[in-house]
Amino acid sequence: MVPSVLPADFSRLGEECAALADAGVDRIQWDVMDGRFVPNLTFGPDVIAACRDRTDVPFEAHLMVEAPEELAHLYVEAGCQMLIVHAESTKHLHRTLGSIRDLGAQPAVALNPSTPPESVRYVLELCDMVLVMTVNPGFGGQAYISEMEPKVATLRRWITDAGLNCDIEVDGGIGPATISGAAASGANVLVAGSALYKDPEGLAHAVTELRGQATTAGGQAG
Repeated sequence: MVPSVLPADFSRLGEECAALADAGVDRIQWDVMDGRFVPNLTFGPDVIAACRDRTDVPFEAHLMVEAPEELAHLYVEAGCQMLIVHAESTKHLHRTLGSIRDLGAQPAVALNPSTPPESVRYVLELCDMVLVMTVNPGFGGQAYISEMEPKVATLRRWITDAGLNCDIEVDGGIGPATISGAAASGANVLVAGSALYKDPEGLAHAVTELRGQATTAGGQAG
């Protein structure tokens, strides 16, 4: 289970990261937005670096930015172990993914809802993960787009057929009513934001409940 910090209290992000770690999450996702690739502005590398010593849980940076290849090194230096770049955001995706690996981080690629899976078929061997957006990127709290499940299933088939060690992550609208469908379609990494923070029984309960639902539906999920 990978929480997004987008719904967190920005005035106490260090404490929020520690609380998520205590709740048993597998990684923490930073939704990095530049106000250009998406219509919102969020975290720079200095903010992430300031929170890095509050937990040993790995960080992933979801770079919803134009020309991510120009910024990648800053987020690795800030302490992110995985960098996710959008297929739509860079002219030379193959080169960008390779450069992230050269920086010492795990490369991953994200797809907007309207982007077909074929756009990443020939870079899968470079990726540790593919992120299928189940909302349009830019804002939290949006409704899950169930039509993305066949895209997840297609990617899972290609990855399995090629014998690749590549996770599939889904992000957007993930909660108790949607997580089973995402996991059953082949996603094994689930990003949740609003659903975690809205659980009246707290973060640990939400993480345990959602992970249980995903595992039941998909076999193994994080």
